[in-house]
Amino acid sequence: MPDAPPTTVVPSRADLFLGYLKIGLFGFGGVAAWARRVIVEERHWLTEREYAEVLGLGQVLPGPNVGNAAVMIGRRFHGLPGALLATGGIYCAPLLILIGLCLLYERYGQLPAVAPAMAGIAAAAAGMVIGTAIKMVVKLKLAPEAIGILILAAFAAAWLRLPLPLIVLALAPLSIAASLWRAGLILRDEAAR
Repeated sequence: MPDAPPTTVVPSRADLFLGYLKIGLFGFGGVAAWARRVIVEERHWLTEREYAEVLGLGQVLPGPNVGNAAVMIGRRFHGLPGALLATGGIYCAPLLILIGLCLLYERYGQLPAVAPAMAGIAAAAAGMVIGTAIKMVVKLKLAPEAIGILILAAFAAAWLRLPLPLIVLALAPLSIAASLWRAGLILRDEAAR
């Protein structure tokens, strides 16, 4: 028996700001992982698929993808004020922390122990991004053609080192066509006509 679709909750304006404040505060260095956790798992504002769609659209737009998603999610629930609250919430704590870290780095950045610490932080951040991506792929139960496009995109970015706009321009039409084909909106063979 298939699982019942999860129900979503409409956040108040205060909840929207405080939720994104939490995302920004606890997700410093890895906001995508916390954003998904808070929005989908804890607060149930969006389903897994809805979040993946918003994040995907945020990814192809200029700017930080989670910031773009904050604007879209905030607007979805409370229009322009919601977009401003979500965006303000997500950037408020990191901005203050970043200012503090910049002041510390300016003072202590030349110490020999700082370079290995920065390398460790970078490795942890990369691990969080990869872990979140794997978690989303598993929960979305993607169709085989979507997994193929995902692998092509990862290969193009990681091994061929192609720029994101080029990957999007090449794979977006293929991905859209595969989704339309899967939905039956593109005839699967000529005999179906």
